[in-house]
Amino acid sequence: MRGIISAAAYLPYWRLERSAIGAFHGGRGTGTRTVASYDEDTTTLAVEAGRLTLKAAPDAVPETLWFATSNPTYAEKTNATIIHAALRLPASTAVFDAGSAVRSGIGALRAALRSGESSVLVTAADIRTGPANSPDESAGGDAGTAVLVGDESAGPVIAEYLGGASVTREFLDRWRAPGEARTKAWEERFGETQYLELGMKAWIDALAATGIGPAPGLDGTDSPDAVDHVLIAGPHARANNGLAKKLARSASVDHTATIGNAGAAEAALQLATYLETAEPGKIVALISLADGADVLIFRVTDAITDHRPVRPVAHQLDAGNSGLPYNKFLAWRGTLVPNPPNRPEPARSSGSAAGRSIDWKYGFVGSKDRASGAVHLPPARVSFAGGHVDDMDPVPMADAKGTVQTFTIDRLAYSPSPPVIFAVVDFDSPDGSEAAGGRLPIEICDTTPDAIAVGDRVEMTFRRLNQADGISNYFWKGRPVR
Repeated sequence: MRGIISAAAYLPYWRLERSAIGAFHGGRGTGTRTVASYDEDTTTLAVEAGRLTLKAAPDAVPETLWFATSNPTYAEKTNATIIHAALRLPASTAVFDAGSAVRSGIGALRAALRSGESSVLVTAADIRTGPANSPDESAGGDAGTAVLVGDESAGPVIAEYLGGASVTREFLDRWRAPGEARTKAWEERFGETQYLELGMKAWIDALAATGIGPAPGLDGTDSPDAVDHVLIAGPHARANNGLAKKLARSASVDHTATIGNAGAAEAALQLATYLETAEPGKIVALISLADGADVLIFRVTDAITDHRPVRPVAHQLDAGNSGLPYNKFLAWRGTLVPNPPNRPEPARSSGSAAGRSIDWKYGFVGSKDRASGAVHLPPARVSFAGGHVDDMDPVPMADAKGTVQTFTIDRLAYSPSPPVIFAVVDFDSPDGSEAAGGRLPIEICDTTPDAIAVGDRVEMTFRRLNQADGISNYFWKGRPVR
């Protein structure tokens, strides 16, 4: 049996009320959209989703890692290698980017399901934006997703892959030149007409390929009970709704009012959301409409009851903050450029220095004194407890929580979104023992200066510290445990 072993989505903490967009431009708006913070990009979103997915399948070791996005941080350089380092996957894991098109998300998932490897981790993320007051700005949503695909040798399969179909045709629907913020679109009815035909063709072919219908000569709507639930993803909302009507179905997942459309991550986001409450035995069809049509059909297994996501989308929605001002959103997106603090901007990070400390910089791995059990952050050769030299073991700390002992609000340090919150954090022991877990001054994110206090509990999150000379400098920050 091959299919999905675990799936998870990561939603940024911040939300933007669409009414705030409308009020600024003299219009209206309803609902919210998710917003990646200034220190998040598609790579960090994928890392967070990957961490959640692998927590639900701790024994799986992916043979291949895919990363799909329409908005990559790097061109020419493989972005997935950063995800590989942050997740601390073995060197034998092959990593590849799939992009930079919206269809790359469903394409990477399809390739993993048809692969013969025991386990494949498919990550996808997008940060959706556009000119101020554009439809893409309000309808888009930022998210990261990760789906672990494999057979039962890698873990219990929670959704068996039954089969699917793809249909491709070249036509001009949506496009964006590299480096541009604005996505352009052809006349809406033209795209809708194309997608309805392609979607129906892929639907009929997928039902036939899986053996669940339709009978020869029928159009696909004559087998309404063959599939229990339908998920329809794609950047063309009118085409998505039109196909649902043509199939006489309503989409089983609709988060347009709370998240927005997540681009290359949209299909996996809907699938991960569905699996959070799916019942064993149900058949679900995942349909993607982007430069063609793709249909993947799954049967939920009994294993789903014992392998739910560790941090459901519903919980992340409840924990979000919808108080993000519109002007700050514009600043984070680079549409509005505020005056920075009067401090030097950061120099570009050193590639050779990063190469000497990969485990610490990307994996947040400290060192633990074998004699005393004391944890050192960053890793050290000499123990502060007993002075033992070169008698350390590596200790992963990315999943450890900590307590704020003191903090400061720095309004002078350079930041794209001042002020900066620094805190001294005492970490719990990663193995649950009474030994000290290490102390480290770190930056705190996803909060406001008036919301942090001594004694607060924090967890670690992978973020971008700064960007200079086209190089993104990544490290770990703390965020409040919610």
